[in-house]
Amino acid sequence: MAAIQYIVSALLWLLFFAFLLRVILQFVRADFRNPISQAVLKVTNPLVLPLRRVIPPLGKLDLASIVALLLVQVASVYLERALYGVGLPPAALMLQFAAVDLMRKVLQFYLVALIIYALLSWVAPGTYSPAASLLDRICEPLIIRCGA
Repeated sequence: MAAIQYIVSALLWLLFFAFLLRVILQFVRADFRNPISQAVLKVTNPLVLPLRRVIPPLGKLDLASIVALLLVQVASVYLERALYGVGLPPAALMLQFAAVDLMRKVLQFYLVALIIYALLSWVAPGTYSPAASLLDRICEPLIIRCGA
């Protein structure tokens, strides 16, 4: 049973990561012709496109992608709690669990992204790769704001 729990948790994390990456890439206005961006779009479009018909964008902010990210996060918390046999709390508390977990995962994502960005700057400065260009687009606003 532990192996199934681990596999389901890993798959839910990867799905969440794809939606988080989509929201972040839209926020930093990354190049969506990049092969990695194209893969993220292909994975997330089945949920985002139907939501986009119902939820219009707010200026340049794509609310459908954010709502999809939140839906995936709530579903992930619900499925993990059900899988581990933990009782399900009321809906308001479930949303609170999802919000806290969302913030934790966003911080983890940026921590890992900054570490990889720093390692790439030491190992292969000036080289081009699709992953490095996306990482540059994601990390650069944070580095500039921190004054580094």
